[in-house]
Amino acid sequence: MDALKSLLSPLTSSNVTNPIHDTLKLVVIGGTVETARRASVSAWNGFIDSFFLTAHFSQEDYPYDWLMHWLSKQPAWGRSREFDITTRTVNRHGLTQSTSGDLEDDEDDESEDLATRRKRKVAIIPSVDTTHTIYYRGHWLRITRTKRYSDFGQCAELKISVVARNNDILKRLVLEAKREYEKDAEHRVHIFMADTLYGGHWRWNGARQKRPMSSIVLEPGVKDMILADCKDFLRSEDWYAERGIPFRRGYLLHGVPGSGKTSLIHSLAGELGLDIYVISLSSKGMSDNTLANLMGNVPSRCIVLLEDLDAAFTRGVSRDEKSTGAPTSGSSSNTSSTSTTTAKSKEETDDGSTLSLSGLLNSLDGVAAAEGRLLFATTNHIERLDPALSRPGRMDVWVNFKNATKWQAEGIFKCFFPVKPVNVTPTIDPKDPTSQENLAVPKRQRPSVATHTLTEDEVCVLAKRFADAIPNDEFSVASLQGYLLKNKTRPRECVEEVSAWIIQERETKAKLKKEKEEREAKEKKEAEALAKKEKRRRKKLKRPLLSPSQRRQQLKNRRLRNPPVSRSRRSRAQLP
Repeated sequence: MDALKSLLSPLTSSNVTNPIHDTLKLVVIGGTVETARRASVSAWNGFIDSFFLTAHFSQEDYPYDWLMHWLSKQPAWGRSREFDITTRTVNRHGLTQSTSGDLEDDEDDESEDLATRRKRKVAIIPSVDTTHTIYYRGHWLRITRTKRYSDFGQCAELKISVVARNNDILKRLVLEAKREYEKDAEHRVHIFMADTLYGGHWRWNGARQKRPMSSIVLEPGVKDMILADCKDFLRSEDWYAERGIPFRRGYLLHGVPGSGKTSLIHSLAGELGLDIYVISLSSKGMSDNTLANLMGNVPSRCIVLLEDLDAAFTRGVSRDEKSTGAPTSGSSSNTSSTSTTTAKSKEETDDGSTLSLSGLLNSLDGVAAAEGRLLFATTNHIERLDPALSRPGRMDVWVNFKNATKWQAEGIFKCFFPVKPVNVTPTIDPKDPTSQENLAVPKRQRPSVATHTLTEDEVCVLAKRFADAIPNDEFSVASLQGYLLKNKTRPRECVEEVSAWIIQERETKAKLKKEKEEREAKEKKEAEALAKKEKRRRKKLKRPLLSPSQRRQQLKNRRLRNPPVSRSRRSRAQLP
């Protein structure tokens, strides 16, 4: 204590009038006060934080979307004192986020067609890096939304703090937000795409409306068989575990293009309540490790889709090649490979794809492969697939998709023109007092009159006539849908004009076939010319190589046979 007093005596002594001492006194006093302030603030914050429970939610995970959807429905969220005004109110899972403070224009613009005009809703969203307070079940929640930068780009975070003795209130909040989110999203199918960057991860690609199974028209029994098989698999996990069988199921959908393979998968995902994870095997950067990482990170209950499986083998990937998956061909195996083949091989390998068939097989049913998923693979050329890829255990169910039959054509017509009432707005007659009363009613509340465009008998008759005009196994389902879409409001004219459409389609196919044959003939001719040129070049390269001594001897012999003529001899030879 005496030592401390001796140190502070120069500062407290009134006899000292040195400016240096005054400055030192101010510095010490100011530093002491600031240190005391910081210590008290830190102690107070620590004391307060000891009563708070804080939960962090990242945008890369589902709970973030649950809570953001729940917050958008809270009145306090829309009454924020600091906010952003935007028209982009759809979150990354396709649900519209609207708050109580959103701006809506109730005025109708009679000069524009409401059926073709899209109204944009102005939304009010609380700003980032601001703290908002919401009262929930007897507790005050402090909510802060921030943004950070990760390896995958910009990522948002949500921090929720609450004064409570345990985390039960946060658990109830998350579960309530989850239930509300799933209730609003029950009519949507989420699509995830494989991103090969950074070793492979899943990227959300949007949410699609569920497609009813009734809109898929296949041969009788096919649709019900696949749906029943999927349902049986999803509830047989214990059965698989008891028998030691990997809990996986594979479906191979093969056939002509435009026959409804992808549409069936979309409809099955909506019927089963599963998300779809799409993998493109021919994408840039796809490798064995990337594919294994992607397949190992899929959820236990989902649909994994491998579209156009045969396209992954266009570079010659087979079991006979090296693990690098580099393409090999007959010409490149020759020791004297041509420059054209070398350039082609370089172009094929520059895309960074090193996927091999062995890596694909291991990712499907290897030790680290995910279980509980439904694997769907589509291909237009099943003959190009390796038998090891399509064997049972990897592809358990095969479904062949052909061109549309008459039965399918009739079913598709009935889907496009169902028998149901159509709501139309009544016309306003100035002389009719009952219609004049409707003028005072807002446009959105005017009564509608139910009418039927076609009766059930008429639809059946028109569908039968339409099916009779369509030849069996000639046109794809997609082409029939395209024709019906053009005539979606003209059912009778659609049936009457189908014969002319068939003739036009056949002429178009014949024209395209002729152009393809001409193009192939031209390419064949050019290839033959290049082959002849390459043959001549190779013939020249087959000449024996000479050593330096042999080359010098050859030049010496050439000089002896043709001795050089001197300038004097050349000038004398030119004289008459």
